[in-house]
Amino acid sequence: MTGFGEAIAHGAATIINAIATGKGAAFGVNLWTRAKISLTDEKGVVTGRILSDTKEDDTLIREAVLSVLRHFHVEDRYGADVVTASNIPIARGLKSSSVAANAVVLATAAALEQPTTDLEAINLGVEAALRAKTTITGAFDDACASYFGGIVVTDNLKRRLLKRFTIDEDYRVLFYVPGKRVYTYESNVKRMELIASQVAIAFREALEGHYWNALTLNGLLYSATLGYDSQPALEALECGAVASGLSGTGPATVAVTKPANVESILDAWRIRDGDVIRAIPNHDKAKIIRDA
Repeated sequence: MTGFGEAIAHGAATIINAIATGKGAAFGVNLWTRAKISLTDEKGVVTGRILSDTKEDDTLIREAVLSVLRHFHVEDRYGADVVTASNIPIARGLKSSSVAANAVVLATAAALEQPTTDLEAINLGVEAALRAKTTITGAFDDACASYFGGIVVTDNLKRRLLKRFTIDEDYRVLFYVPGKRVYTYESNVKRMELIASQVAIAFREALEGHYWNALTLNGLLYSATLGYDSQPALEALECGAVASGLSGTGPATVAVTKPANVESILDAWRIRDGDVIRAIPNHDKAKIIRDA
């Protein structure tokens, strides 16, 4: 079998973390993951390489490929070799798993020369992430923001896309990324559920279009609950950011700002240990680059 597929999906950042309530919101950024897949005749055998972090577990890659093979009822015919490359740090709250799942699903469908609808592709990736235990709710919000770009508001439990918004203003997106990895499945769900009623208020703000207020409120709530320092977010706000807060279950902090405030925020964050990543909002859909 010589089927080959290549696809790209873009990054995302949290507006509302869905773990507390099952409902979330996120927005796309122009970070990216590319996936290349070659089908093989080794039935059901999937091998994966993550070029950006060769020691990272490849379970999600395998589950994403198998999701597609099962969907098209060809899991007893094909295996696959998969390679991914990315500029998104893993296990920092920057949606690396959702982005990778989207890219791998699309690349696999391309290799099989089988079309999928947008929501079919997203759901195949969500199911793979649940089986791989890289997510608690399925991260449907993150997957939609990565796949469609722009701002999405979702019901993760029902896998419903409730609203989409376009980011029309000229913003920059900055991430302060501490070195420590935090895997979502290790998070204290019961503790996060304690703030469900407060997160619900932030979610309503997002649903009504006040998404930057929602981002900041959500970030402060989850930072306090999970024991993260909220100072990076507050520093960004002091420097003029329109929104700043914890992304995902951390440890990364995201800030959304006008271009004029970028250097002030960077100066505030540079004294901290860790890295700073620059991005812009993304509105490009995930897409197949090459197919069989």
